[in-house]
Amino acid sequence: MKKIDEYQGKKVLVIGFGISGINAAHLLVKLGANVTANDKATPKNNDIVDDLEADGIKVITGDNPISLANEGFDVVVKNPGIPYDNPLVAAFVKQGTPIITEAELGWQIFDGHLVSVTGSNGKTTTTTLTQLMIAENAKHQVKYAGNIGISFSKIAEDLGPDDTLVTELSSFQLLGAPTIHPHIAIITNIFSNHLDYHKTRENYINAKLNITRNQTKDDFLVINWDRDEWQKIAQRSQATIVPFSRLNKSHEGSYVEDGMIYWRGQEVMPTKDIRLIGPQNVENALAAIAAAKLSGVTNDAIKKVLTTFSGVRHRLQYVMEYQERLFYNDSKSTDIEATEVALQGFDRPVILLAGGLDRGYTFERLVPYFKEHVKAMIVFGECKDKMKDAGNQAGVPVVESENAITAVPEAWKLSEPGDVILLSPANASWDQFPSFEVRGDKFIEAVEELTGKKEQ
Repeated sequence: MKKIDEYQGKKVLVIGFGISGINAAHLLVKLGANVTANDKATPKNNDIVDDLEADGIKVITGDNPISLANEGFDVVVKNPGIPYDNPLVAAFVKQGTPIITEAELGWQIFDGHLVSVTGSNGKTTTTTLTQLMIAENAKHQVKYAGNIGISFSKIAEDLGPDDTLVTELSSFQLLGAPTIHPHIAIITNIFSNHLDYHKTRENYINAKLNITRNQTKDDFLVINWDRDEWQKIAQRSQATIVPFSRLNKSHEGSYVEDGMIYWRGQEVMPTKDIRLIGPQNVENALAAIAAAKLSGVTNDAIKKVLTTFSGVRHRLQYVMEYQERLFYNDSKSTDIEATEVALQGFDRPVILLAGGLDRGYTFERLVPYFKEHVKAMIVFGECKDKMKDAGNQAGVPVVESENAITAVPEAWKLSEPGDVILLSPANASWDQFPSFEVRGDKFIEAVEELTGKKEQ
């Protein structure tokens, strides 16, 4: 951990009691700040408040009182998910108070080698693969943190100058991380996500590009080279560009040719040996390979990881096989693009479980994928009628269900030996579940109840 005095004697407000917010509040106390912690909800677990107060932190719950904006705070550390038009946050924006996220705080105290990953899809898998690959050859600690569910600042506290940290960073986190400077940055892809938060696609792109804002030619930006738009976006970085591509050969980075993965013209391994299924995971592997090779990782270490790693929970996660049906949990597919790539990963008939929060869009884009891959659909949630319309356009039988749990026995009734039963909702979970993780866990529990088996 790097010793800094930036917060010594400063008055800091932490908004949001998520994992990152709680860790940030305690860290700021260690850094000498006078800390107030605020959350709109009242925690069900009193231990959270007790621990904060025991550390000398003033705690305010049950509201985001606008009056806090008049208390002379020097800095605000905001939960990334709280939008900037939140009345309290907007008041601080108006008066020019610096607003950062916990990722910025983590970067400020980190004293080692930073690799950071962002993108619309594939972030968590790419982060995990990159960490595993670098760790295979490392003589020092190699950890991961960030949007993957582990506090950046908490892990950074325990790492030294020779250690490596691979961080998954969302657009929300990056908006509040003005000085972050990874030596290796990865952009997996950029689609049109979170426009309810960012308002425009250009705002969303700009937030993602904060990952490379402070990079120089001595740093590396590893970026997907499969679309012209992403190639143009790369030109906005000062870093050395390292492309990865499943579709376009580029000797400056990692790519696929005739079923073989190459790094700068040298063979690494066949794509068929990657244990993770689907073209999206070939792309994730290519991104991780580029970062790993830039970090000095051997081909043998890369092969070991890619031939054994079976996936991240909720990201096209293999659950089990039962009576010749394969169950997959892809609850992390909260947008259309993620479900598109999930469906392309299967060469068996798919019983698709889909639906969720209605964000106002329709699903015509999925019709060709339904026609090619989907045998039947079980739809649920706020947008089930829109999802049903797309299924009808594709000529696919559609059954309505209450949610992702009740959909499991319905899918089983429609399935036959050789089928895949896939939860890939194409929508956020918040209409029925607090998170995609809870939705995926409940799906797995329903599969276990149906089959009488535990996930594998």
